[in-house]
Amino acid sequence: MSNIQPIAFFRSPLPQKFGLPRQSGLVESLEGRIEFEPKYRTPDALRGLDGFDYIWLIWGFNLNPSSEFSPTVRPPRLGGNERVGVFASRSPFRPNGLGLSSVKVLGIDWERCEIIVAGADLADGTPIYDIKPYVAYCDSHPGARSGFADAREWQRLEVRVASPELESALLKALGEHPLRALLGVLAEDPRPQYHDDPAKEYGLSFGGYNVRFKVKGTVLIVLAISPEPQDPS
Repeated sequence: MSNIQPIAFFRSPLPQKFGLPRQSGLVESLEGRIEFEPKYRTPDALRGLDGFDYIWLIWGFNLNPSSEFSPTVRPPRLGGNERVGVFASRSPFRPNGLGLSSVKVLGIDWERCEIIVAGADLADGTPIYDIKPYVAYCDSHPGARSGFADAREWQRLEVRVASPELESALLKALGEHPLRALLGVLAEDPRPQYHDDPAKEYGLSFGGYNVRFKVKGTVLIVLAISPEPQDPS
């Protein structure tokens, strides 16, 4: 098999791994766009796609440093301490570094030949290698077992904003819908699972802003928002 090349790149308000939803579909309000490379930027390639509600994205873990193969990994769902086989996980540390995500199609920008989607777990600039339609009659398996994911329920956080003034600043900076997406991202607890220091302050990059927060127990408190420095290049 010859080397595969990206057909598109993903555009998202999340530029880093920190803060990305751990699975697709967890933050349904998080929107993004699929921008095709010139070779594939034609309406003919998208003909009929507007008849599907969901698509599969096959993409690359471009933000992961290359590493030697390990047969076991430590999934966040198990607290980051227990190990399972890499092929029994969705860990990004895989032999070929490929991800698979099901995302909702919100619409197609026919003029720009871009797909607007929701619920993705991809960072800004992620290479996409293929797109396939989600077909419910064969892709959906109600009642299927999900291994350790069935036994460990993910604990969402309650998100609070430190003050009404900060809430207004968040709304002014981001807008109503992006703010809803940000709060959804924070509720999924972006911290590494071995972090549990109520005094530690974290910074999350979102839509060109740095959002500062702390977590105490099951409550996340948003502390501040500020514009991120612009890249001079």
